[in-house]
Amino acid sequence: MMALMRRTKVQEADFLVVGSGIAGVRAAIELARAGRVLVLSKGELYESSTEYAQGGIAAALGEDDEVSLHLHDTLQAGDGLCREEAVRILVEEGPRLIHELIEWGMKFDRNGTKLAFTREGAHSRSRVLHAHGDSTGREILRALMAKAKSLRAIQLQPYAFAVDLLMEGERVAGVEYLDEKTGALNQVRARAVLLATGGMGQVYKETTNPSVATGDGVAIAGRAGAMLSDLEFVQFHPTALYVKGAPRFLLSEALRGEGGQLRNIDLERFMPRYHEAAELAPRDVVSRAIVMEMQRNQTEFVYLDLTGLDPEHVKRRFPRIYSTCLEYNLDITADLMPVRPAAHYAMGGVATDLRGATDLAGLYAAGEVAATGVHGANRLASNSLLAMAEGETSAAAAPPEKSQTPTAVPSLGGEASPVELEKTLTTVRDVMWEKVGIIRKGKELSEAVNRLQSLAVPLPATPSRQYYELINILEVARAIARSALAREESRGAHYRTDFPLKADAKPPRHSFLSRDTGVQFSVEIPRRAGSSAAGARDR
Repeated sequence: MMALMRRTKVQEADFLVVGSGIAGVRAAIELARAGRVLVLSKGELYESSTEYAQGGIAAALGEDDEVSLHLHDTLQAGDGLCREEAVRILVEEGPRLIHELIEWGMKFDRNGTKLAFTREGAHSRSRVLHAHGDSTGREILRALMAKAKSLRAIQLQPYAFAVDLLMEGERVAGVEYLDEKTGALNQVRARAVLLATGGMGQVYKETTNPSVATGDGVAIAGRAGAMLSDLEFVQFHPTALYVKGAPRFLLSEALRGEGGQLRNIDLERFMPRYHEAAELAPRDVVSRAIVMEMQRNQTEFVYLDLTGLDPEHVKRRFPRIYSTCLEYNLDITADLMPVRPAAHYAMGGVATDLRGATDLAGLYAAGEVAATGVHGANRLASNSLLAMAEGETSAAAAPPEKSQTPTAVPSLGGEASPVELEKTLTTVRDVMWEKVGIIRKGKELSEAVNRLQSLAVPLPATPSRQYYELINILEVARAIARSALAREESRGAHYRTDFPLKADAKPPRHSFLSRDTGVQFSVEIPRRAGSSAAGARDR
């Protein structure tokens, strides 16, 4: 019989936010008006995808811009799958949110006294604001953290890895988490739990995402029975720096917005052959074009060429990218930069309504972990920071819950070493990159589903973040592969050579997947068997 390990701590809060990126901190600020908020971060407080966001944040604030144009561009990029009501809220609220960030201390770059804008792919206007050239996410998080720390109702707790949701019947009542400093499994009880855990790029071998982006929120929501949606739509950023032995450092789309060009191994500019907007085509188009050029020329990369631009302007506009590339002996003003696509952003996630509510009572989601329908099948560049900055949910209306006494949980008692866990992780990532990547086909997707299903996570002697992250990565990988196999069409970031056209269904349907169902397609979020109207919300 396995020994028992007792939980050492039970905390209580009115609202629990899991994740300390822009979505989580912005939501915490909103929720602080209604009660005590605890924010859990599985690593350091500033370690999130927000920290690495370079390009900027899109809002219709320019003199030649309109909200209606931002709406049109977002819907176009989403390839028919955007939920128009969600997009309308995003673009209409955008200008107000920018001014709110400025009031809280956000310092956007300016031309004199006016805000400075740049253009990115699939935008019809220059509407992307930026900070410190290419450190927009870092500056937004700095301003939000300063605001959050000024509010006494908010408590920030680092090194707390959310393992699973706590349930009381059909209602989410808190979270069990691993205290990485002590190794203990603790609990937080709350009226409502908001997931803001970010993305899932670490499911893939090649990714621009930081190491913390392991799909935790999607996995724990899925295990609790929440409905997941549109997981097959994974955006691959076209230009990640490709230097062997180095991380896949993101080379912002704004580099192409400023005039950078893509060239193949023969130094031929190729994007005009694939799309009329050339380098500023939607990201899915650019990524596929790069892959096709790599395949045609049997190379591992293409080049991003900035040598035709003013060197001093490039250094001022992209100081972080410039200095990082110098570490790899590459000068972006003088050298051709080797690049290739890498997994970047998840359009799908935990299905929510327009206020962040999932179909599980007491559970909410915001930011990249949430599938609101705002991004459709292909996110418009720099709309993600804006979507996360909204961060408003209906969690504040959640009723108080009765406390529950924690129970002892079994220790793991296995023998797997960190090396064995890493070996399994490598297998998952390789399968996803090779068979569920940028260009897909049914035979390979079916092979991926079978291979991932056959994998098991080896059991270590004691619980660890590495172990729990691997469980989450494997579960999310299975869900992505199953969803991609089920969607027999090509749309946005999901491209299948055996189904190269869009399906005839009008309007286009979202995919939905839960613990208790296979993949199903619907315009609305499917209702649970026997559920009430309050228990399952329409999309």
